[in-house]
Amino acid sequence: MSMMGNLLRVTRTELEDYLKDSSLLESRLYDNESDEEDPKLADLDKSWEGILFLLTGQSLETMDHPLARVLFSGQTIDEEQDLGYGPGNYLTPEEVKELNKEIANITTEELSKNYDAKKMMELGIYPNVWVEEDMVNYLTEYFKTVQEVFAEASKNDEAIITFIN
Repeated sequence: MSMMGNLLRVTRTELEDYLKDSSLLESRLYDNESDEEDPKLADLDKSWEGILFLLTGQSLETMDHPLARVLFSGQTIDEEQDLGYGPGNYLTPEEVKELNKEIANITTEELSKNYDAKKMMELGIYPNVWVEEDMVNYLTEYFKTVQEVFAEASKNDEAIITFIN
């Protein structure tokens, strides 16, 4: 089974509604009858822990770096809810803007310098395929997606919900 990272942009009101009733979030994500994808939902494929490693130099188990909040804020929608691999995390619009300022100017060149396949394999960074060719580009391309989501959410005064499914 694969663990896919996701970022969902939501309005402040939607976030408040999901915090009051998390089943509304689950319905939004999984009860969609149409074939159309949610334009506010971004799929990070299996890149999420690799991106966190490039940002922090740490694995998920030992993560204590402030930039880890980009994908795991530590603020959960509903601790009891399982969106695939645990509950969703959220950032308020203000927190999104704060983090956007920190990640907006990180270049793919800078991020690439933090790539260390051997260390990533030793730490068990998911999906543990870092010795394969061109994985650094895989991660930097998905990091651009993260930057785009944060930029758009900041511009629109939106919150972000992150989850693994």
